[in-house]
Amino acid sequence: MNEKKCFAIGEFSKKTGISIRTLHYYDEIGLLNPEKNPRSGHRLYTECDVQTLQRIVTFKFLGYSLDEISEMMDKSTVDLSFRESLNLQQKALKNKKEHIELVLGAIHRIQVLLEDEAEIDSTVLIYLIRSIEAENLERKRLERHIPEEIVSLLFDHSKETLVQGDKEFLHYVKRVKKLAGRPVDDLEVQELVAWWLEKANEAVCSTLSLMDEGMVKELKEIEGEETGELPPSPFTEEEDTWLAQVMDYYFDYGAGTTQEEQKGN
Repeated sequence: MNEKKCFAIGEFSKKTGISIRTLHYYDEIGLLNPEKNPRSGHRLYTECDVQTLQRIVTFKFLGYSLDEISEMMDKSTVDLSFRESLNLQQKALKNKKEHIELVLGAIHRIQVLLEDEAEIDSTVLIYLIRSIEAENLERKRLERHIPEEIVSLLFDHSKETLVQGDKEFLHYVKRVKKLAGRPVDDLEVQELVAWWLEKANEAVCSTLSLMDEGMVKELKEIEGEETGELPPSPFTEEEDTWLAQVMDYYFDYGAGTTQEEQKGN
């Protein structure tokens, strides 16, 4: 009869590429329990433990937690429940991948801004990050109501377009903070508002130009439906109040018209 070959923990660690510390932990939580030397109490691993460890490593690679792996280790065959588990795991990993890509995109956009700016106000930075997050949530909401083709036209923009939009927004915020408190009919103030509204209009028109009448109709049908939470304003309460008054004046009289001129008409 062939004697069963055993490995001390150091040898087993080298053979499998798993650290001694990890093997200790797996033993402590009951995930991989080797035999013990009756005299010394040292752990002794066998070829069966190699196979068990391979299953653990495989499940870990698939993204399962140790608790989930522990439950699956009791089963020697792949059954329907495991296949269902794989489907759920696939969905979870896709969501995680999507989140990572979203975060990487946000990091890239902020890095580009920081290349041109010595510093960025923290409230503006938070607004930009939260806007990216809110945009993603809004995309998911719209995907439940309108075709993916329309959603793609609304949200899938090139990195260059997104970065340019961020730079224009940052310029706008900095100018608002600098001009806040001036009279609402101040020419520089009204020109800034006109510029910003023109940029916003260009973005909307650019997107709508890519849609046919049917797409525009579907988009209008969901107008007025509740949207997600808006990101916090990058402006102070006083700046927001002033800016609202500036906008009201612009829409009432247009840029380039002073209050004195209005009184004279």
